[in-house]
Amino acid sequence: MRLVSACFVTSFPASRFAPLAGTHPALLGIDGERSQAARDATDAALRAGLAGRILPAVRAAAQDQPLDEALQSRLVLALAADGHRDQALAAYRAVRERLADELGIDPGPELRAAYARLRRPAVQPVPAAAPAQLPSDHPFFAGRSALIERALASIERQRADGPALLTIDGMPGVGKTTLAIHLAHRLAAGFPDGQLYADLRGYDPRAAVLRPAEVLRGFLTCLGVPPAELPGDLPGLARRHRELLAGRRVLIVLDNCPDAPLIRDLLPGTPGSLVIMTSRAGLAGPGETLRLGLPTVEEARAALALRLGADRLAADPGAVDEIISRCGRLPLALALVAARIATVPEASLAEIAAELAEGAGDADLAAAFSWSYRRLVPAAARLFRLLPLHPGTELTVPSIAALAGVSAPVARLMIGDLVSHALLELRGDRLEMHRLLRAYAAELAADRDSAAEREAATQRIRSYHRARAPHVPVTPAHSHRHAKGAVPEERRGAARAGVLLSIGDAHLEAGDPGRARACWEKALAVLPGDAGPVADELRGRLDRMARAA
Repeated sequence: MRLVSACFVTSFPASRFAPLAGTHPALLGIDGERSQAARDATDAALRAGLAGRILPAVRAAAQDQPLDEALQSRLVLALAADGHRDQALAAYRAVRERLADELGIDPGPELRAAYARLRRPAVQPVPAAAPAQLPSDHPFFAGRSALIERALASIERQRADGPALLTIDGMPGVGKTTLAIHLAHRLAAGFPDGQLYADLRGYDPRAAVLRPAEVLRGFLTCLGVPPAELPGDLPGLARRHRELLAGRRVLIVLDNCPDAPLIRDLLPGTPGSLVIMTSRAGLAGPGETLRLGLPTVEEARAALALRLGADRLAADPGAVDEIISRCGRLPLALALVAARIATVPEASLAEIAAELAEGAGDADLAAAFSWSYRRLVPAAARLFRLLPLHPGTELTVPSIAALAGVSAPVARLMIGDLVSHALLELRGDRLEMHRLLRAYAAELAADRDSAAEREAATQRIRSYHRARAPHVPVTPAHSHRHAKGAVPEERRGAARAGVLLSIGDAHLEAGDPGRARACWEKALAVLPGDAGPVADELRGRLDRMARAA
């Protein structure tokens, strides 16, 4: 608005009022107001990277006020920012000579600072590449066509009135992030000013939720704001973010959003941009929320066909249905099983289904995890159990090597085994591990690794991070408030209960309340004593289920 107002004010040449300027009281302040408007507008345009839009207005204002050093300095900076460095130098020399000839003075601090910036290489216009932060699209994405059509229709409806906001919610492991990223890639061409991505870590027990100020600093830096020019407070960061997005078409993905207040400052304020968010419980805010349930049997079969080939599935459709049932139609479990099947082309699908049935034990999803885990080489299996000890969310080859106490080449081999079994996911240049898999790995570690082994791994990863940032304290993935190396029984129970809760949710979503009830009963049995609200919720679910039976 400031930019538009200034362009309007400065579009009227001061010369039109020259005969009256010194005599008519109503016009005494026009020159000052007009210059101030032009200065403010130029500052806003330079921050937003829109120098070309303000140049005609600031040229006109500077021409009418040839001795206004503040205004002339803005003209110099605007010319340079728009790629006219030679004209900017000429403008500076002209005002310097005019000040000397008419007033007998040298340029003041503001004009000298503009000239100093002009002489620095950084002032020369370098076209900034549009940010492209989206993780890679899933190579085996299948189905969800009805939901995608709903999402596209919702986005189209919203874009006329403001920024389009879309939330995808659903239970863990159901594919929220995969769908959001797939949708973003599908729409990316319509947002030429770039794509921004942030994982807010709203449901990660290992790391603190990413605060809005941290996200905005990353976004603004990616949009071209030098770190030294970032505002120091959240309101200032949010205001600069909205200014930069005004008039642009940017796509933003906010993953794992825990609540609406956390994302309010991250949203654009004007039409043109799109924000896609993922959450487990929906966000009570603007925009539309789409509930992502389990895929249908047909969609699950299509996903397996992409990974394994339609011919292999057609050879034994009954076994395929059994595998899908054993996985509870949960995409994460299906991906794990399909990754393993792809490595044993000689095995029949009936044999695979039988193996899954043998390992079902506590619950089918846990059986799918176990089935993939048991086929890892011993070194990779050990690494899998240690990964929950890794602090933060950035998994890299060097940090994983430090955690395991091996060289980087050996770590790459182990990582390759985990990726091939879908127990780790490679997204671009990042490695990610699903939260359900982390909980399962932590449970395995508590049962199979000694306290000394876990403590040694924790010390190795701490030493690695201290060597990289010696002044930054390292917070381990799990706080060791107990005896050195000890893994308290209540933490084992909490990890196991978390897996069982999610498995029960998956079975209920799939229409199998019997299996859901069995999972929840086991989760209730292993919950630690301080989990009162969770235990009460579980008892309430079981009571309602019993009354409905």
